[in-house]
Amino acid sequence: MSKIKFTKNQIEQLSKNKYVIRVSEKAITYSNEFKIHFIAEYEKGKSSRQIFEEASFDVDVIGIYRVDCASNRWRSSYNKHGILGLDDTRKNNSGRPLQRELTKDEIISRKNAEIEFLKAEVELLKKLELQERQVINGKIAASKIFKLIEFIVQKLVGQNVIKYLCSLADVSRSGYYRYLNSKDIQESRELDDELVKNDILKAFKFKGYKKGSRSIKMTLQNTFGVNYNRKRIQRIMRKYRIICPIRKANPYKRIAKANKEHSVVPNLLNREFKQNIPGKVLLTDITYLPYSNSNMAYLSTIKDSSTNEILAYKVSDKITIDIALDTIKNLVSNTEVTLSKDAFVHSDQGSHYTSPKFQKLLKSLNIGQSMSRRGNCWDNAPQESFFGHMKDEVPYRTCQTLSELEKIIENYIDYYNNYRCQWNLKKLTPVQYKNQLLNI
Repeated sequence: MSKIKFTKNQIEQLSKNKYVIRVSEKAITYSNEFKIHFIAEYEKGKSSRQIFEEASFDVDVIGIYRVDCASNRWRSSYNKHGILGLDDTRKNNSGRPLQRELTKDEIISRKNAEIEFLKAEVELLKKLELQERQVINGKIAASKIFKLIEFIVQKLVGQNVIKYLCSLADVSRSGYYRYLNSKDIQESRELDDELVKNDILKAFKFKGYKKGSRSIKMTLQNTFGVNYNRKRIQRIMRKYRIICPIRKANPYKRIAKANKEHSVVPNLLNREFKQNIPGKVLLTDITYLPYSNSNMAYLSTIKDSSTNEILAYKVSDKITIDIALDTIKNLVSNTEVTLSKDAFVHSDQGSHYTSPKFQKLLKSLNIGQSMSRRGNCWDNAPQESFFGHMKDEVPYRTCQTLSELEKIIENYIDYYNNYRCQWNLKKLTPVQYKNQLLNI
């Protein structure tokens, strides 16, 4: 052993190396991985110093004497005992050396043990590699590794190889034994998770629209009569990679600017969306719907801010003033919609809504008008939110004709109003929430 002692800074520096298990003032414990790597590189003709330096060790800090001692010790153990001799040689091979020569039976026994260890190593590495290709970022759950180790131990050699396989797979032996003791409980939980997964998938695919954890919880509770904790739903979704669509902002969206003939009206709403009076605050906007590769359609809607119900809509292949006017006409002609005497339409400052034709139509119907501040989408947030959810859940881009697009929009709005529960509406659908407000 070298008489040179390491300082605190040197110990900290050496501990950061991936090939070091632990460091004290007087000694370094290297990983089996580095020992095997060292033997392989040494047999290629590299010097001890070169191998240590390529492994990011500072030989001046370790000392060339330590490097040479480690090299001699590992090579000697490898020559006598093969790869098994590299497994912490100072602990396992300490004591008085064997003076006599090994008998033929002892040699055969040791070689057989070495072969079994190598078989186990190859088997585990193959299975770990297979698992690695099936998971994200190469990370494998410890329970899966323990299951592999259990299989290999039963198939090949038995208990003596457990320590070696756990070290090879970088998992703890105590964790492996905990896994064995709780295996029955874990298998029972796996079966429970499978049953919950099947229920979640039913809700996830309900009416053909994908959903997040909150929508799944509400659909299970209201439609299927099943009540699961939302955190449990999220855990199962993560476990089985049930992924809901995530909305992203459209960086290319632009609002058409009004010209000099158009006039802007004040913001009467001031983001007071939930006034609990159905038919009073009516939000409107237009969105783009590209379909069939190069075709473009446009959707104009009117949404009740208090209940989130879509009261009227219009799909068109033209973005003229007529799309906004027809949406208002559809609203008035809808016999199922009852407007409040103080009803007003809130929109952005787009040219459709600042148009004299649009404003004249609202005045003739005794409907007020309000507008968001310029360039501020948050003043009409619930309407923007509807478009975002719809585009995530409706496969509008796959439509080949305008009539096909109109049909799937009609189906989605029916689903949205009557079946799609919403967290902020007391977990009710817009129509259910409206009926609850009207009964108060």
